[in-house]
Amino acid sequence: MSSADSADSADSAHSGGSGPVVLPGDPPGGRKAVLVWSVGVAVYFVAVVFRTSLGVAGLDAADRFHVNASALATFSILQLLVYAGMQIPGGLMVDRLGTKKVLTIGVVLFTVGQLGFAFSPTYAMALVSRALLGFGDALTFISVLRLGGRWFPARRGPMIAQLAGLLGMAGNLVSTLVLARLLHSVGWTAAFAGSSLCGVVVLVLLTLFLRDHPEGHEPRPVAHSGAAYVRRQIALSWREPGTRLGMWVHFTTQFPAMVFLLLWGLPFLVEAQGLSRASAGDLLTLVVLSNMVIGLVYGQIVARHHTARLPLALGTIGATATAWAAVLVHPGDHAPLWLLIVLCAVLGACGPASMIGFDFARPANPQERQGTASGITNMGGFVASMTTLLAIGVLLDATGDNYRVAFSAVFVLEAFGVSQILRLKSRAVRREREQLVASRVEAVHVPA
Repeated sequence: MSSADSADSADSAHSGGSGPVVLPGDPPGGRKAVLVWSVGVAVYFVAVVFRTSLGVAGLDAADRFHVNASALATFSILQLLVYAGMQIPGGLMVDRLGTKKVLTIGVVLFTVGQLGFAFSPTYAMALVSRALLGFGDALTFISVLRLGGRWFPARRGPMIAQLAGLLGMAGNLVSTLVLARLLHSVGWTAAFAGSSLCGVVVLVLLTLFLRDHPEGHEPRPVAHSGAAYVRRQIALSWREPGTRLGMWVHFTTQFPAMVFLLLWGLPFLVEAQGLSRASAGDLLTLVVLSNMVIGLVYGQIVARHHTARLPLALGTIGATATAWAAVLVHPGDHAPLWLLIVLCAVLGACGPASMIGFDFARPANPQERQGTASGITNMGGFVASMTTLLAIGVLLDATGDNYRVAFSAVFVLEAFGVSQILRLKSRAVRREREQLVASRVEAVHVPA
């Protein structure tokens, strides 16, 4: 490849052109990359099954442990608190230890957590189990993002990230379609204990087949000097406006669907909207299916048109707020079914929109900081979800289960997140242009 061709390729990545992009040190991709990456995605898939298993068992958990709405919300809040708190440490672990070691730790922890939840006789022990699950879950997605960056060319980044999110979201589908039925056919203990066997299966797969990087593409050695290294990784990642913008995009887009699927969707549809459990389960499934379809669309758009990132994110936020407002202010006790279907279809866009946050953080940071930057970004949505889960639980208890008041918390967090996105967008775009110029200079030195 000539130096001019390399420069043109670097341009096309940011201008929306369709030409191939060759960057210095790009891995080749190919079938082996797909195999290795698929093993990582399988781990994430199982983590999502375990993470969302409480979403279909919320009412059963309340009966089993004799708890009210606030205490029930504590399960998910604690799980997300651990998850969010582990994002930066988890990212540092990925940067330092590599993907395989960190994923192995994650699988062991979330499998033990799911198994413990199956046999917990008390509320306190169940809380400990969900915390362990959250710890292990926290290590998975940022590891899979890092794995994709190590095995595929940079131009594939947006689509690989969206595909990882889409395939992981299929784990939510397993929760709503399979685990929910197992729960009511074989009982609590058998359903949760049986599902934990999936963790054993993916542990064997990653031990046998997963590799951190392709041969000949070893990462540059980085001096790990204890606390100084940690502070430097965090500070340099946070200093990039793209990292902070990515975090706020993730914060604002992810939580409406996460809160709905993780805990409050089923109670809202059954208790506030008068649907049967079967009908409510169908609507939760619609959220997941919508997520998977929209994820493919968003991935293609962002990969081909870099400038579409913010319009897609802000458009999703606006559509989500509009759909929730239409449901909550609808006169009468129950919103019509067609409106609930629209709400669930729109909520399906939240996950793909949250992945756009990583498309701001990824190009803003070099490979040796990708884990840390992804951890910071990923922390955003889970902090928002945790906050909203708690707010809804508290408001339900305070208002006598008034779901209209409780779900108004969604609008508060969305407004705050949008204000931060608008504050940072110009800075992040300007910095990205500076890095594009630098990448052009580097690209022209690629050997022909």
